[in-house]
This record gives sequence, structure tokens and C-alpha cells, in this order.
Amino acid sequence: MLLPVNTTLGVILAILLVVAVVVAALAHLGHARAIAVAGLRAAAQLAAVSYLIGWVVGALPWLLCFLALMYAVAVRTAGRRITRNRTWWWAAVPIAAGVAPVVGLLLLTGLVPPRGLILIPVVGILIGGALTATVLSGRRALDELESRRGEVEAGLALGLLDRDARMEIARPAASDALLPGLDQTRTVGLVTLPGAFVGMLLGGASPVQAGAVQLFVLVALLAVQAAACATALELVARGRIHRVGLTAAEGE
Repeated sequence: MLLPVNTTLGVILAILLVVAVVVAALAHLGHARAIAVAGLRAAAQLAAVSYLIGWVVGALPWLLCFLALMYAVAVRTAGRRITRNRTWWWAAVPIAAGVAPVVGLLLLTGLVPPRGLILIPVVGILIGGALTATVLSGRRALDELESRRGEVEAGLALGLLDRDARMEIARPAASDALLPGLDQTRTVGLVTLPGAFVGMLLGGASPVQAGAVQLFVLVALLAVQAAACATALELVARGRIHRVGLTAAEGE
């Protein structure tokens, strides 16, 4: 049974958002305002997208524009989460490195037809996974390089190249970006029933069909996130993505 879109739903959503903001504020988590803004933005964006998708699915040029918009927003969101300087735009590389090969494979094999109502949600899920992996790996790698700068300099003193010295320090921390996806995949069906599975069941699909779709989503996300994480780590190690506080050698 689908959720009814009525006043009751709106009231419940408002209450849940207020609870989230109040709890974050009372616990001094530091993100109370961000939670409120995120909830309101999500409501406005989903309302707009709900109407927009119905319009763009019938025209290929507009469909491609919509997918490009999704990618551009993901790049800016990920990049600005990692760093505030001009190197944020390099976040475009790990997101593309994760999403493009998987989407290309799905289209070439015919597993996902080039139709808007199917392509948009699939690409959206994959871009979202790549965004998360890029942010987590990039932030963790840069944080580690900042806190263990002395170890990087020690590696350089031992004769390691700049890239190799930074890679040795950043790799273990950046690899933690894969843990959320791994945990979700390991516990699927035992701890949680993810959105694709529930959505298929609510749409009238059989449990077997729903399970197959969910498995496809989880495995595809593992591939996307692994590629995005590896690429983001490489960019940080090579100094393509950096922060103002890094040394001149690390920022080149």
C-alpha cells in the first residue's frame, strides 16, 4: 500500500523534521540548522522533480539535460564537501569514473533500456552512491594528511615520491568510505529491506523480482563506490584535490 499524499502525511513529515532539529540542537551536534534546511530543500526539490520527470521522459534531449543536471549538482555537492578551494571541481572525475562505466555496461547489454522512467532512477541511485563515496574518501584522506603531515614528510625523507608518501598515509582512511556500502550489502534482508526492494513490492512485483532488482542495485553500487573511492584517493595523493592548509608540495 502506497503512502497517501494528503494533509496527514504533510503533518507527520513536519513533526519528524522538527524532532530531528530539536534533538540535534539539544545534543549540540552542530547540524540543527543544516537538518532543517535539508528537509525543506528535499521537499521543494522532490516536488519540482516529480513534475519535471513526467515532462522530460518523453524527449531524449531533455532527458540527457536532466541527467547532466543531476551529475553537475552531485559534483558541486561532493567537491564543496571535500574542499573549499578551486580544486573542488576535480570531484567530477571520481563520480564519472564510477558511474559512466556501469551505466554504459547496462545500456550496451540492454539490461537497462534507454527510457526515462527507468534510466533516471537507476542513474540517480548510482550518482548518489558515487557522491557519498567521493565525499567520504576525499574528506578522510585529506583529514589524515593534515593530522599526520609529519609522517608524510618522513616518507619523503626516506626517498618516497610525493604521491607514494601521501598514498601510504591516506589509503587506510579513505578506504573506510566503502564500509557503509559493504555493511548494507552484507546485512540486506537480515537487518534492513532497502528502498528498491520495498518499492518493487509496493509496485506489485513478486518477492523474487524485487530481490533481483535489489541485488542488482547493491552490486552496482559496490562497483561504483569502489571506482569513485579509488579515483578520489588517487587525486588526493597526487595533490589534484587539496586544502589551503596543506604545504606547497602537497597542493601542487
